Amino acid sequence: MPVTLEQLMAQPDFHLRLRAGAEPGTPALRAPLAWVHSSDLPDPTPWLSPGGLLLTDGTQFDSDGETAWADGYVGRLVSAEVAALGFATQVVHAEIPARLMDACGRHGLILVEVAERAPFMAIIAFANDAAAREQRERLEGSLAAHRTIARAALRPDGLNAVLKVLEVQLGCWVALFDAAGYRVPTATRLPVPAAVEREVGEAVRTALSRGTRGSLRISSAGADVTVQTLGRSRELHGVLAVGTQAPLGGPQRDLEDSVIALASIALDQTRTIEDERRRLRAVLFELMLSRASEVADSTAELLWGRLPVPPLRVCVLAAAPPPGRALLAELEQFSERYRGRLFFAEHEERIVVVVHDEDTASLRKILGRHHAAAGGSSTVGWPQLQVGLAEALRAAERATPDRDFVQFEELAAEGMLGLLEAAGGAAVARRILLPLISRPAAERETLINAVTVWLSHNGAWDPSARELAVHRHTIRHRVAVVERLLSLDLSQFADRAELWAALQLAHRSTGTSI
Repeated sequence: MPVTLEQLMAQPDFHLRLRAGAEPGTPALRAPLAWVHSSDLPDPTPWLSPGGLLLTDGTQFDSDGETAWADGYVGRLVSAEVAALGFATQVVHAEIPARLMDACGRHGLILVEVAERAPFMAIIAFANDAAAREQRERLEGSLAAHRTIARAALRPDGLNAVLKVLEVQLGCWVALFDAAGYRVPTATRLPVPAAVEREVGEAVRTALSRGTRGSLRISSAGADVTVQTLGRSRELHGVLAVGTQAPLGGPQRDLEDSVIALASIALDQTRTIEDERRRLRAVLFELMLSRASEVADSTAELLWGRLPVPPLRVCVLAAAPPPGRALLAELEQFSERYRGRLFFAEHEERIVVVVHDEDTASLRKILGRHHAAAGGSSTVGWPQLQVGLAEALRAAERATPDRDFVQFEELAAEGMLGLLEAAGGAAVARRILLPLISRPAAERETLINAVTVWLSHNGAWDPSARELAVHRHTIRHRVAVVERLLSLDLSQFADRAELWAALQLAHRSTGTSI
């Protein structure tokens, strides 16, 4: 750390005594000095920067220290933000001119006496040595920190290790976000403080929306946060957020820049590895579907551990929206942390997850955190994987934001119509009924109402006529029109059943008669 006036005054060879502008113990005496230099110019301020100790033997003053000279001289030093003035006695002046002492007192400039002819060069050299030592220590510390970061980057979990080291070196918290703005699960030590979590999320989204390399700063709730994009402009890989209690200095910024570069490379490599792992998972899942589960199990064990043991549930994510990388990352993390309990893969542009039945609740929590809807099969074994997949696909078709996880058993409880509807039966029903639906509204309503009542009375004419308050020949005519429009023979049970099912499915899908 740079030398202070207090440290200089503690050196017995310098014979420094506080004479004006401050009292002993004043915090200003413990402030680091930016420089120590000597000058006897009447106005040295054009060559001075703030925060230093100016030494002089007073050659520029007359023996009385003329008031105008003293006051103007001290005023100029204060305006230049000089920290203190050191005046040598027993060289030109036996004592410090009284009017100079008065001026320093009025302006609040610290004045120290350099007595016993203490050499200025010794004081300057002491200060320079302290500054050089501080710079050397800072450089050595920075090099050591960079070496630690480099060693961490070579570990198998390089990205996590690098972020942990950054936390320790800077005394900060670190958060990593993917290119979609979702938090990437990392094993860092400290969480994002709740007081700034919302602001950090907004800053991340803002940085990503720009699509270019850059950074944002947030100063809020006693934290100084840097949000830095990773990757190349128009091809961002994510965002790194670093939070400290105070703004980072130069060496700390250099260390942060190094980590940003490493994190960007690591994210790029991670995405490549993830893509390859995703392709491998897809191949293994195809092997499972072809009942080569033993081959798939032995292959999966090398990377993720053994496959889940029955009873299993097959779960399929709903078609939209597509899963984000954050969800896939959490599924990956779960499968690695709890080996043998979850397997997931991409199949025909859907994400399929196979879990042990008891882990279904854990899967639902993961999906819920990412607002992902899905459908689940009944319990199956590996030989019945095809059946489980078909059931999960049907259940996924019924999943909605309000009903984000549908199990096949729920559809089965709704009967055959529920299964038909889940399998897309409503669309088929509307195609069957299209000639009837296409009729003018009044005619369509009359015909549908007549045939619906007639079917509810098992094709009996008289009860149907009484319910509709029309003649039975009218009922016969209207049913005949429906037969002709739909090319059905409603005297046959099969055709009656098809019409009834079509009407029911159309009603279930629209909430109206069609």
